[in-house]
Amino acid sequence: MALSRTEREQFLAEPHVAALAVDAGAEGGRAPLSVPIWYQYTPGGDLWIMTGRDSRKAGLIRAAGRFTLMVDRLEPTIRYVSVEGQVVSTVPAKREQLVELAGRYLPAEKVEGYVDFAWKEHGEQLVIHMRPQRWVSSDLGSV
Repeated sequence: MALSRTEREQFLAEPHVAALAVDAGAEGGRAPLSVPIWYQYTPGGDLWIMTGRDSRKAGLIRAAGRFTLMVDRLEPTIRYVSVEGQVVSTVPAKREQLVELAGRYLPAEKVEGYVDFAWKEHGEQLVIHMRPQRWVSSDLGSV
């Protein structure tokens, strides 16, 4: 059964690891690039991801101007949300955004160490904002 707008937005706001998909264009033949990624989302707003300025993801997103995220869970029921939309901004990442993103996924005691490492070792990062336009969702346990 499809989720209501409120249910799908709340589910997307939870800290799931997303699968990001973006058109690989001529570089990838017919297959899109699909990789796991952390993301941030507040119901009703745009969502954002952080990636290396010179990463393949960043280049493909820049070329396509849009991407898709899909998040799911298996328990207590199989539930998923897929959201696709246009990129609305790409800006240099700030350390505070890395803290926010890491804090969403890591235990509190691991955040500072991870952020120190990632900020030094991952190179320049971008924050890419996407405005959700197309949603597909379901809870297969509610049928």
